[in-house]
Amino acid sequence: MKNIDMRHGPLIGKILWFAIPLACSSILQQLFNAADVAVVGQFAGSDALAAVGANGSLINLIINLFVGLSVGANVVISTYIGKENKERVSQAIHTTIILALIGGVILVLIGEFIAPEILKLMGTPEDILDLATLYLKVYFLGMPFIILYNYEASILRSKGDTTRPLIVLAIAGVINVILNVILVYKFHMSVAGVAIGTLVSNMISSIALLVFLIREEEPFKLHWSKLKLKGSIVKKIFAIGVPSGLQGMVFSFSNVMIQSAMNTLGTLPVAASTAALNLEFISYFILSSFSQAAVSFIGQNYGAGLKKRCIKVVHTCWLLALGFTMAYSFLVIVFAPQLSSIFTDDAAVIELAVLRIRIILSIAFVNMTIEVLSGAMRGLGKSLVPALIALFGICGTRIIWIYTAFRAQPTYRTLLNVYPVSWVITVTGIITAYFVIRGKYLVEKE
Repeated sequence: MKNIDMRHGPLIGKILWFAIPLACSSILQQLFNAADVAVVGQFAGSDALAAVGANGSLINLIINLFVGLSVGANVVISTYIGKENKERVSQAIHTTIILALIGGVILVLIGEFIAPEILKLMGTPEDILDLATLYLKVYFLGMPFIILYNYEASILRSKGDTTRPLIVLAIAGVINVILNVILVYKFHMSVAGVAIGTLVSNMISSIALLVFLIREEEPFKLHWSKLKLKGSIVKKIFAIGVPSGLQGMVFSFSNVMIQSAMNTLGTLPVAASTAALNLEFISYFILSSFSQAAVSFIGQNYGAGLKKRCIKVVHTCWLLALGFTMAYSFLVIVFAPQLSSIFTDDAAVIELAVLRIRIILSIAFVNMTIEVLSGAMRGLGKSLVPALIALFGICGTRIIWIYTAFRAQPTYRTLLNVYPVSWVITVTGIITAYFVIRGKYLVEKE
């Protein structure tokens, strides 16, 4: 099944069919990233492990705005599908591809000339600064392919196809792991080896999806002659995508602040967080897949005027996300020591990684609620509201925490406690905003 009929029939099976391949794609990508970390940690040492980890929050901060635009493209295309406007669907797809190419080029320039200086401003430990900078520069050479893949996958998701991006990612990921082992273990290339492996795999995945779109049936078929920016569509994509990207940037910026604070604690906490994050990200990708399902399903149904079905989509996505998130979190918390040992054999690093996992995953269901309801509002075209709430609830709380609680007691545990505190504050605003928007746009007036 390439496409899912989002506007008719039972929801549970269709949302699972959409969300599970999407979650698997993200998880698979993270497993391959984890393989990068594991290869570096096992064969190149804790300094190389920390150098890769020191880049994570910065990379996410820089690319999230452009990835957010892909969410805008998803909503716009989904809405036109719901309205059965084939001409606008085609225009939106070609506009999206052009935006991806422009964004990729901009990110290459940022990564080469600006990002290394930011590493210094973040207080990256001197003993890993050169390695971290090398990894960052090589990694960013692949940004055009990373952005292109995300936009291509967003186009396919808008019509319910999450399976082919998964297959492509699996093939590219296996190639990535093989290259990692060869370049790091055989040729002793350390962080440069894993960055090159990532670059090659992203080239493969983006080119493969491009071929799919070229061979797609109308109105989803990509024509080189039709690649141009449609001003009215760019405006709509930006209206939804920029706030969505800013929300992602807010999360990432707050994580950059946390990473900067983490850097002051030394190399061991940085390495421990790097290991733990690879397990935490899987939890995030599970809940994010249901958030993406809410975006696509609500976009199509709202475009078709099916308001009651939109509400059912939100309820179903939330309940399914809750079940999957809680199950995964429980298993990882129970087996945290064994899972952490995959990335390093340093007992001190493992102990700190386990502490982080148990603090954060024990309250992951709160972050799940934030993501699913934010996705619901984005599907309705109201992405500015959750972005503003995240700005004050997530970013504001974390900055205040770092300069107050952490400054008063600069310990690893104190720093980690900022995650649950900021989530609880933010979820209160998100829930309130969702019910206000639902009452205004989805509840039929009598």
